[in-house]
Amino acid sequence: MKRIAFGATIIGLTAGVLGLLGLTGSAEAGRYEEPAYTVVSAESDYELRQYAGCVEARVTIDGTYGSSVQRGFRVLADYIFGSNQTRSNIEMTAPVTSRPSETIAMTTPVTATGAGTQWTVSFMMPEKWTLETLPVPNDARIELVTVEPSLRAVHTFSGRASTPQVERALAALRTAIQEEGLTETGPVAVAQFDPPWVLGPWRRNEVQLPVRSAEPETAASPAR
Repeated sequence: MKRIAFGATIIGLTAGVLGLLGLTGSAEAGRYEEPAYTVVSAESDYELRQYAGCVEARVTIDGTYGSSVQRGFRVLADYIFGSNQTRSNIEMTAPVTSRPSETIAMTTPVTATGAGTQWTVSFMMPEKWTLETLPVPNDARIELVTVEPSLRAVHTFSGRASTPQVERALAALRTAIQEEGLTETGPVAVAQFDPPWVLGPWRRNEVQLPVRSAEPETAASPAR
C-alpha cells in the first residue's frame, strides 16, 4: 500500500485559525458550511463516507509548512472577503485544507521543515457558487478548481491534533481499512473543527483517507 504522509494535509482550521490571524472574529464550531457527504458504513474505528464534489479556491505558496499555511490563509481570506473583480463577499466554510505540491515525495511522516517547499492551501467554496459564478480573484496566484466526488475512510478523535496523536489516529485508521480490504488512493487529511481555545476533551478532529473498495473476484466459468 502506498504510504501517504499525515502532514500532507491539514483540514478544518477554519474560523479558529483565521481568528488567530485576525481575519474573523467568530469561531463557533458548526457555524460554517462543510462538505456534503453520506455515510456508507459506520465501523467501530471509522466511518466510510461518500463525499460530494465541490469547488475550491487554491493558492500555492513557497516556504516552510507553517509560513506557507499562514500566508496562504491570508491570500484566500482576502479573496473571499472582497479582493476580487466584483468585490463580492463569499461565505466562510469548513474545512480549509493545505497539502504539499505534487513535486514533494510522499513519505511517513512528512515534516514541514526546510526552505523551498511548495504548499497548496485551499478553501471550499459554498455550494451555491460555481466556477461560472464565482468572482475572478484579483490575485492571479489563486486558482478556482473543481474537486471530484470521493470515497473516504474517516477516523474521529478528540484532543489536540499534535503529531503523536495524528500518527496514532492514522495508524488506527490504516489498520482498520486494511482489515476491511480498502486501499488508499490519495493523501491523508487532518480535520480540525474547533478554535484554539477549546479544551482538548471537547475538540473534534478527523483523519481522512481517500480509498477504494477491493475489486470483486470474477466468478469462475462453469465447466463444460
